[in-house]
This record gives sequence, structure tokens and C-alpha cells, in this order.
Amino acid sequence: MKNIYFESFKTFFKIGLFTLGGGYAMIPLIEEEVVNKHRWVSKDEMLDLIAIAQSCPGVFAINIAVFIGYKLKNTRGAIATAAGTALPSFLIILLIAMFFHQFKDNKVVAAMFRGIRPAVVALIAVPTFNLAKRAQLNRFTLWIPIVSALAIWLLGVSPIWIIIAAGLGGLALGRLKIKD
Repeated sequence: MKNIYFESFKTFFKIGLFTLGGGYAMIPLIEEEVVNKHRWVSKDEMLDLIAIAQSCPGVFAINIAVFIGYKLKNTRGAIATAAGTALPSFLIILLIAMFFHQFKDNKVVAAMFRGIRPAVVALIAVPTFNLAKRAQLNRFTLWIPIVSALAIWLLGVSPIWIIIAAGLGGLALGRLKIKD
């Protein structure tokens, strides 16, 4: 039988190692590993965990890793998955810091990063569309994420206020449905 701590650490280490673009770009890899391959959480649980991880302070990737690890094996599981997620970034940044002065003006490296940027946008866009589909957006609710995104982007509204407003709106809607 496999050691769940090592298996979860290894899984999140791999996710952390091969993900460019931050936590949101990790979502497809996390889903593939955690939901499809290992079946540690269901698709619905994953959607809930993503929502909770976004709402909590801190780094999204670490938050989601902690929640999944905790679900697997409580505190020790959370430590294993968080360490697995954070260690690759730490090691990569350490290496870059050690050798940055040698390649900071390298045209090949700069060209590589220019090529990576559009791919990172796609890595973030795909989970966004998947989340929208699983959130069961329809013609009556599609305006909520659009208005929220525009409020954040164009008006500079803090995401915290969006989360609070969405939570209060959901609470009010839930109470209305209970009365019906």
C-alpha cells in the first residue's frame, strides 16, 4: 500500500514543478491528478475547494493544497501537500537568484518568456471556463461574473467586496427560496 503522505507530497510537488502562471494555472493539473487520477476529491468538492481557496487570504495554490491535504489526512496531510506545492517554487527561485546575473540580459531567455506569456493566459482561461460550466451559469446568472470582473478590472473594486457581495447575495437568494 502506498504512503498517502509521500504520494500526496509527490503529486503536489509535480504540480508545483510544472506549472507556470501561478495558482489558477495549476487548476487543470490539480483536477487531473486529484479528481481524475487519484480520486481524492469529487468534481463538486473540487469546485467548492476552489471557491474557498479563492476566498481565503494567502496564496491560492497553497490554500487549495492545504484543503485537499487536510481532507486526505488532516494536519499531516495538509503539511505534506503544502510542502509539495511550495518546494518547487522555492527551489526554482533559489536557483534563479543564484544565477540571475548570468542570464538577465540573455536575448534567448527573454524570447522564451515572451513565448510563455500567451500560454499562461490560456492556462488561466481554461479553468475559468470549466469553473463557469460547473457553476451552472445560465442566462440569468451569467451577468454576475461578468459584472464582477469588470468592477475589479475597470473600477478597481476590491475582490474582497465582490466576495462579500456575492456571499450576501447568495444568502439572500437562499432565504428567498426557503420561504417559497
